[in-house]
Amino acid sequence: MEFMGAVSVDDFYQGTKAAIAGGTTMIIDFALSSKGESLMDTYQKYRTRATNKVCCDYGLHVCISSWSDQVRKEMEELSTRHGVNSFKMFMAYKGAFMLDDSELYNTFEACKELGALPMVHAENGNIIHENTKRLLKSGINGPDGHGLSRPEDVEAEAVNRACTLANQVGTPLYVVHVMSKSASEVLTKHRKNQLQRSGKTNIYGETLAAAVGTHWDSTKMKCWHDAAAHVLSPPLREDPNTPSFLLEMLAKDNLQTTGSDNATFSSDQKAMGKGDFSKIPNGVNGVEDRMSVIWEKGVESGILDPCRFVAITSTNAAKIFNIFPRKGYIDVGSDADIVVWNPRAKRTISSKTHHQAVDYNIFEGIECHGVPEYVLVGGRVCLDEGHLKVVQGHGKYVSMPTHADFVYANESKALEEEVDTGKKSNGRHEYFENFKPAGLKISPASSVTSEISNCSKASTIHTGRAMRMEGQRDLQSSSFSLSSDNNDVKKSSIRVRNPPGGQSNGFW
Repeated sequence: MEFMGAVSVDDFYQGTKAAIAGGTTMIIDFALSSKGESLMDTYQKYRTRATNKVCCDYGLHVCISSWSDQVRKEMEELSTRHGVNSFKMFMAYKGAFMLDDSELYNTFEACKELGALPMVHAENGNIIHENTKRLLKSGINGPDGHGLSRPEDVEAEAVNRACTLANQVGTPLYVVHVMSKSASEVLTKHRKNQLQRSGKTNIYGETLAAAVGTHWDSTKMKCWHDAAAHVLSPPLREDPNTPSFLLEMLAKDNLQTTGSDNATFSSDQKAMGKGDFSKIPNGVNGVEDRMSVIWEKGVESGILDPCRFVAITSTNAAKIFNIFPRKGYIDVGSDADIVVWNPRAKRTISSKTHHQAVDYNIFEGIECHGVPEYVLVGGRVCLDEGHLKVVQGHGKYVSMPTHADFVYANESKALEEEVDTGKKSNGRHEYFENFKPAGLKISPASSVTSEISNCSKASTIHTGRAMRMEGQRDLQSSSFSLSSDNNDVKKSSIRVRNPPGGQSNGFW
């Protein structure tokens, strides 16, 4: 990504390789256009960058940095012919990407007509611009000035304004990287107001692995480079309770998804902002550590249950961006993108061992319980007991249709469909909670479990170490039998490590 005078050090190969290592089997990247650049040119540029490099499937959100009739026409072409069903607008970065309210209104209207989803980076760019000038003039030019220039209420105001505009237009809205208590409370208020008025809501909020995994702790930032490494927008907040607050918001379905907003710039690139914090390229790592950080901070702490973990890391995004049940689900006909999660394994995050190209890690030193043990991408085993075996170019571009039922359909219709398929609903928007199997538990003695991978089907599968490279079966670890006598009592599988009870039907 080209941003603030720098190009991110992770390309599509390095980034998708890291994603798979962390248990993410598809990414949706931001195709960032500069002011006046053709949206079609931006789209083609990103497709060219990704082709023959991606290790997993990918889609694109196309960013809009200006408004005109030509932009409207290109939005239509992207939606109808190229599988783009979401467009991102910035309310910050004045003079570069920022749109004013009338431009936002017009883009929201265009999205509604196309059945696409508008996304916003919510910060008041005008206030940030003035705050930045004032801080630099007063001599505050280090990385701490970044957060001072964009406090919580600047984010909260923009979230409120974006929701108000969306309500006026009558369009859905997706707020990317909600980073503060105030902003999440404002978004929650608008969601509840919609529910009270019409019984449904189509405002969605995302927070980041960075927001729930760490905070701005100046006592641990021993030098300028440490602090600059943590600069992103909206910024990490100083309040140490913000991460747990955002996790509670995810647990209550006030926020629906967790992203990475992965934008990695090296220490040398970050140093472009020495003497002027406004020139530090904004962005942090996250795509590789997202799943483990959210499990550690959310599930291991008791704030989230495993089914909610699956919802906020996978299934909700698949539904919102209209690729469910192809993605975010395990069933016949769905893509064989499967993560087998080991909730008892541990790893310590470090820039020395991660697979990204960046030379630091904002989660440095965090010990995580819960790691992916196997990752299948399109049926190919790409992570096997911690051994990464990705193939460059294995991934494909995924076309995402407009008019997502989850976003645009009448809520009562969605609930009727759940009843028709035998899935009970409690009338809330916590879809994954409705599919939770009774008595779900993670077995401490089990080496590998995929209960959480299959919450959407309300089933529990214990798996042994039967997976091998290229999906080959190890017959010594299988319950497969050549016997034609169906009355034979099935014997327990031979396993390296058995789950409680010993008997297994095997993964395959």
